[in-house]
Amino acid sequence: MSKSAHNRLIYGGSDWDFGMLQRAYEAIEAVAVGELGLNVYPNQIEVITAEQMLDAYASTGMPLFYKHWSFGKHFAFHEAGYRQGLMGLAYEIVINSNPCISYIMEENTATMQTLVMSHAAFGHNHFFKNNYLFKEWSDADGILDYLEFAKGYIARCEERYGEVAVERILDAAHALMSHSVHRYPRKRRPDLHSEERREAERRRHHEETYDDLWRTVPSKGAPSETKMIEEKRRALLELPQENILYFLEKVAPRLLPWQREILRIVRQIAQYFYPQRQTKVMNEGCATYCHYRILTSLHERGQISDGAFLEFLQSHTNVIYQPEFDEKRYGGINPYALGFAMMQDIERICMHATDEDRDWFPDIAGRGNAMAVLQDIWANYRDESFIAQFLSPNLIRNWRMFHLVDDPDDPELRIAAIHDERGYVRVRRMLARQHDISWGDSDIQVMDVDLSGDRRLLVHHNVLNHTLLEQEDAKHVLQHLSDLWGYDVLLKEVDVTTGVVLREHSAQTRPLFF
Repeated sequence: MSKSAHNRLIYGGSDWDFGMLQRAYEAIEAVAVGELGLNVYPNQIEVITAEQMLDAYASTGMPLFYKHWSFGKHFAFHEAGYRQGLMGLAYEIVINSNPCISYIMEENTATMQTLVMSHAAFGHNHFFKNNYLFKEWSDADGILDYLEFAKGYIARCEERYGEVAVERILDAAHALMSHSVHRYPRKRRPDLHSEERREAERRRHHEETYDDLWRTVPSKGAPSETKMIEEKRRALLELPQENILYFLEKVAPRLLPWQREILRIVRQIAQYFYPQRQTKVMNEGCATYCHYRILTSLHERGQISDGAFLEFLQSHTNVIYQPEFDEKRYGGINPYALGFAMMQDIERICMHATDEDRDWFPDIAGRGNAMAVLQDIWANYRDESFIAQFLSPNLIRNWRMFHLVDDPDDPELRIAAIHDERGYVRVRRMLARQHDISWGDSDIQVMDVDLSGDRRLLVHHNVLNHTLLEQEDAKHVLQHLSDLWGYDVLLKEVDVTTGVVLREHSAQTRPLFF
């Protein structure tokens, strides 16, 4: 780019038009790809209103989604808060798809449009395309076609079977959604493009699997024969099974084919969001670091004015603000703040390493080429492993981190570690654990089915640190599970260290509920 081009402002003032958006996008792309070396999907930028942004909030940010009453409830809640000035709206929403879709609000100023395109269309886009979790668990090429298929399929079910029947299935599926993902790689990568074509084939396969399963009900045969039948039954059921909707879709005896397909749709969407839950700090940190580098470079090139850069810095500072633990507005660690701070700290370690950095990070300290190091990290880590590997003593000191132990058996709180030589490792380990979803989520698995008796489903909650389920929530969710299974369900909360059953919950199926 010539010097005269560097000194030509992309825009003046706060107003924007589509020509300005095109100029800004081209200038951003020159920095993001040419200077930072980002590798992104093709971009699709869509300008929407505040009401459309609220609507996108309600349907988890997806451009095509089936209807459900909960989305309307969320829309009404967010709209009321927004109209009363009690909450703001996101500047953008970005979809992990190919092309990558970024929604930007028409109310944004020219500077904010430049910022959000840098953040979403290049920062998030690069992370979606390159991080290993998204490569393993999501299908960016097929998600939009699959959402269109899912929306049309559920609409046809409503026309044929009635809105009430479909709503009940969706209510039950949504209640179990967070316990309906495969947490470890399967044999093949998801291929959402083929879902509509394979729906009829899958229905026939389910019926055949169902018949085979229920033919293996144990009988009074020889012990060796009974054992073989039992092993075959457990193999067919894939027990124990942590993906509850997958289990129900495959073997629930009373579900109809269209109901199984709706369960599959809900769990496919849950699986799509699974990587995002594990990479909040990294994803937002990557996008925030990228937009900071891009806007800074545009200012240095003379393509945005001093006033526009100050407007950007004000917004950027608000995004990465981290309240102190004793402030009223403290709500935990801000993932934008932690992610951005760690990205900048890694850059410092690469470019201006201290002796302490060399002791803690010998592979990257003083290496130079910080972008190559960061891109490798963005591709190969998730929040838990990222923090466990790269949170430095320097950042722990700057943030004045400490570890507070709240033991239910101890009447007093105890500070177990602070930001000093003895505390660095413990603080880093405990913060990383907080970002490990396997540590925070309840471990609930289908353990067995009494096929020879009342066909009751046995489910275990593997309890860590004596943290039991909230009884009222467990009661409602278990009822949904019983309705889908078609028979009674027993849930046992089992201490993982001792094997002792700490509590039991049960639910009885409601005849002809669906």
